[in-house]
Amino acid sequence: MSVWKRSLDAAGIREPGLRKDYGEQRDLVARARRTSYLAARLLLPRRMLPHAVAATAVMHHGDNLLDTGPKPRRVAAWASWEQEVRGALDTGTSDDPLIRSLLHTTAEYPRLRGTVEEYLSTATTDLEFTGFATEADYQAYVDAYSLPAFMLVASLLGPEADDGRFRAACRTLMEGSQRLDFVNDLAEDLPEGRLGIPAETLARFSVTVEDLVAGQESAGVRELVADQIEASRVCLRTAAGLTALGEGPGGVLLDAVVRIELLTADAASAHGARLLCGPASPPVAGTLRVLLGARRRAREERGSDAPGT
Repeated sequence: MSVWKRSLDAAGIREPGLRKDYGEQRDLVARARRTSYLAARLLLPRRMLPHAVAATAVMHHGDNLLDTGPKPRRVAAWASWEQEVRGALDTGTSDDPLIRSLLHTTAEYPRLRGTVEEYLSTATTDLEFTGFATEADYQAYVDAYSLPAFMLVASLLGPEADDGRFRAACRTLMEGSQRLDFVNDLAEDLPEGRLGIPAETLARFSVTVEDLVAGQESAGVRELVADQIEASRVCLRTAAGLTALGEGPGGVLLDAVVRIELLTADAASAHGARLLCGPASPPVAGTLRVLLGARRRAREERGSDAPGT
């Protein structure tokens, strides 16, 4: 029997139609977020894997709606999706396999409903995003969009009852991760008129948006890129040291996420201003070492409910 089928059994998902719904989300996540799916499959308890996959599929679908196509189309698509999800949460029914999976996962993890509702309420922040004037604007974006989106999955991975420390640790992780994404994705974001580095930060290094669009690898651009990567590292290293991030059944996975993000930061640092031509990726060998080491730890901690067994 496959790991996926054993995971569905462990999660108590036995009705054939529902198993098919979750299977569709597994296929989507495995294609679109391959490393994330591999990490979840290797590191999560079997009973949690289908639910983490469903939550990841919701986050991925939302990202696509918010980021794909002309703004009027994105606004309409998001409004329709939000209405459909809210209606399903109220009635408990849906014709959409993704939403049916979400409804079942929310029934199993009731705390997820509040997380979904928060995400739906704030996600339109991304529709309006074109850039930041100040660092404070960046921090507000993390609070309004990056953290609520991440919590769709993280709320399943942390402790059953959070006294606020776990969410705060996730916030530190996302502050670093989102900043790293913005600097690493410069080559993709600039042609779309999006820039995640605040204008006041550009000015501090005497760099203009036109310099970045032109791909100028000047001393100022190199210093700017190095500054943003180091700022992301500070948050990621802090997150790695926060004990709250390791609490709950997904602690091993979240620790691996931080380690892989730090590998990505190292790769981005090596690229430097060449990030204007394309993003950096963490080394495959290093990523595998992180995942395999985490898998050993997960097996030691969980015994018979260990992933991948």
